[in-house]
Amino acid sequence: MNLIENLRSLAEEKTIPFGRILELIGEDVRKVDQEFRKNLRSRVPIIPVVGEHLLLGGGKRFRAKLLLLSAKLCGYRGERHVSMASLIEFLHTATLLHDDVVDRADLRRGVLTANSIWGNEVSVLVGDFLFTKCFSLMVENGNWKILQVIAKATTTMAEGELEELMKTNDLSLTEEDYLSIVARKTASLISAATQIGAILGNVPKEQEEALSAFGMDVGIAFQLIDDNLDYTSREEEFGKKIGIDLQDGKITLPLIVALSHCNEEERDRIRWAVEAHPIRKEAFLAVVKIIEKYDGIDYTRKRATGYVESAKRRLDPFPDSREKEALCAMADYVLERRL
Repeated sequence: MNLIENLRSLAEEKTIPFGRILELIGEDVRKVDQEFRKNLRSRVPIIPVVGEHLLLGGGKRFRAKLLLLSAKLCGYRGERHVSMASLIEFLHTATLLHDDVVDRADLRRGVLTANSIWGNEVSVLVGDFLFTKCFSLMVENGNWKILQVIAKATTTMAEGELEELMKTNDLSLTEEDYLSIVARKTASLISAATQIGAILGNVPKEQEEALSAFGMDVGIAFQLIDDNLDYTSREEEFGKKIGIDLQDGKITLPLIVALSHCNEEERDRIRWAVEAHPIRKEAFLAVVKIIEKYDGIDYTRKRATGYVESAKRRLDPFPDSREKEALCAMADYVLERRL
């Protein structure tokens, strides 16, 4: 049994602890979806149509759940955590719409992307609507500190996406540079979600910073596992075409590890695959074999595991509770996700 098959078997043996989590926030998650639908209302009919397509497309509301649990961990007992979690999902959905256009993606979570159905123009403009609507609602909310956190996160995300675009096909990209991109493009919004929970709970600065750092570590681990899935998943499990990162010239950590150890012939083979349009299946599989040879997938998983363990230690300033246990379970889930 090779490494990829071992990883699949390991994931199949584990049970994702979402049942316990939903005992704490299940009703709130349903309210988040209701709030999302309410905020999609518009005189332009295509907006709620696209929005409903995105809602029905699945997703585990990962960022929203982290915000809801963080608020409860911090003792918050009001209702604003629901509206804030919905806004985080709004922002995340807007980035997905734009990302799918940039990546020319046809599938997400096994469902046709909005751009493949309605075209790039509609996807970009509905994404713009979600962004602007989010900030309008934030202003109505009236919490200046939360608005600052969201504004900083969205700016950081855009910088990370642009940096990644500028590094397309760049085989000299280092692990340090790549982790910096990941922290900005993926982890910054997850960090914002957990920090907003702390702000709602009005906890001391030490605990707010701890939850922000927790979200950052979880977010980096989330992206590293996503990097692995692009090389290890079956398409029907991953919900999108495998090898898309390589096709788009994205140099992710499994490939960076292989490039740092491979010989010139293997490096040329990787370069040819990265620059091929479209990439052939045999070329993709040849790159996967090189990555496996130099333990790129195993190394990436170990790095992700390190970030998850770091994330759980970030919660030390908080007393033990069901909410703390649930946040640790959310962090562990990142390592076992298949979608």
